[in-house]
Amino acid sequence: MASIYQSIEILSKEKGIDPQVLADAVKDAMLVAARKQFRGDEDLSVDFDPKTGALMLFAIKIVADPVNDPVREISLNEAVKLDPQAQVGVMVRIPKSTDALGRISAQTAKQVILQKVREAERDNIYSEFSGRVGELVNCTVKRIEGQDLVVDLGKTEARLPKKEQSRLESFTIGERIRCVIKTVDKAGKNAGVLVSRAAAEFVMRLFEQEVPEIYDNTVTIKGCAREAGERTKIAVQSRDRDVDCVGACVGMKGMRVQSIIRELRGEKIDIIEYSDEPVVFATHALSPAKISRVSILDSNEKHMEVIVEDSQLSLAIGKKGQNVRLAAKLMGWRVDIKTEEEKRQEVEAAMASLAAGTPISVLSEHGLPEPAIEKLLGGGVTTIERVAAMTPEELQAIEGVDEAAVELIGLAVNKYYGNFDESAQAEVDSPAEEPVAAAEAPASDESSGAASTDPGMEGSDTIGDSGSAHSPEAAAEESKTPGLED
Repeated sequence: MASIYQSIEILSKEKGIDPQVLADAVKDAMLVAARKQFRGDEDLSVDFDPKTGALMLFAIKIVADPVNDPVREISLNEAVKLDPQAQVGVMVRIPKSTDALGRISAQTAKQVILQKVREAERDNIYSEFSGRVGELVNCTVKRIEGQDLVVDLGKTEARLPKKEQSRLESFTIGERIRCVIKTVDKAGKNAGVLVSRAAAEFVMRLFEQEVPEIYDNTVTIKGCAREAGERTKIAVQSRDRDVDCVGACVGMKGMRVQSIIRELRGEKIDIIEYSDEPVVFATHALSPAKISRVSILDSNEKHMEVIVEDSQLSLAIGKKGQNVRLAAKLMGWRVDIKTEEEKRQEVEAAMASLAAGTPISVLSEHGLPEPAIEKLLGGGVTTIERVAAMTPEELQAIEGVDEAAVELIGLAVNKYYGNFDESAQAEVDSPAEEPVAAAEAPASDESSGAASTDPGMEGSDTIGDSGSAHSPEAAAEESKTPGLED
């Protein structure tokens, strides 16, 4: 039995596990093996003596008088033989022999112990590495499992999957490499430490090591977007006006950035100066392309439009869209790139759409019933501007449009143009009085000797010193509202 205690001490030192955890695992294993061997419902317990390494198995029963359940209860007479101070209602431990445990029970105990050891290892690994996610670590390639690599971190092993490797890289067993800790899982299929060489954080940690200004926080990294094995864009900003953030990262004759490029096996790196202004930042992020102008389409949704010269379009988009994709990821904005010609055609199409007029269906929002709109469409009238230019006679010439419909159309058109008021309603209600009222207005103006008409109306002029004005007939003609008079 002493060998069990020695084994626990050796295993605890190798795995870095608390000896008490291993002792509890042995006790649990003994309980599982005993229950499997005796196949009873009685309560069992195990004691472990750390000094001697002895394991003792007991059956626990309650003293009862009389005994109703022999499996869980014991009579007072029998209990007194085991413990002279036993009383009714007190628990008594009855020693059981462990010699009866067979090979199968021993194998079961072994599996339980191994399982407990693995769980303890996972807990230790998680507690040590969970706070180190994103940290750069040195490791050694230990073995190759399919396309994945298993690397040695010293105290434990970590997995480097194929998707976390650059396509430009290949490693051999025993090779020392640098990785960044990506995730640490306590349970599940990927339990343990997962490292990466394809994450953007890997490039950021390399810059922190190679550039002293980043390490002392004079230059800060504001963002990084990467497609491993292809290209990386990293945005930096200087906190000191006298320090050039891009120059500090590049180094004298490019020594600093070249060291990182060698570590990444020749991957291209774009170092970009960060700006709080999205327009300026977009101009930098889309380099090496030259940007003509940037327009913010929706600041809330972070959507912008970038206009470039025709010769710069392919450079701005990049190979298979890589340049604009990395720039959008770096900024966190949705980016639409268009050429000057495409933008011009878009503007011309918008102008042509405006020139075509407003669809007549908009009048439904201003009180015109759908049947009336359908009749106008059936007569070939599709825009509000066309309706406004038509006389009542022309409207009534359309099949299904009567005098009442003409009045409704006139009201809707006036509401659309924003010049509908109570006087317009009164004029529609009594159209016969409209010419008289319109004719009387110029007469009062002439007596006053000063008035003016809307300079925007065709055929208008300003009354001069001679006091001349439009005739009553002309004034009546001007006061007509399209679509309202019979």
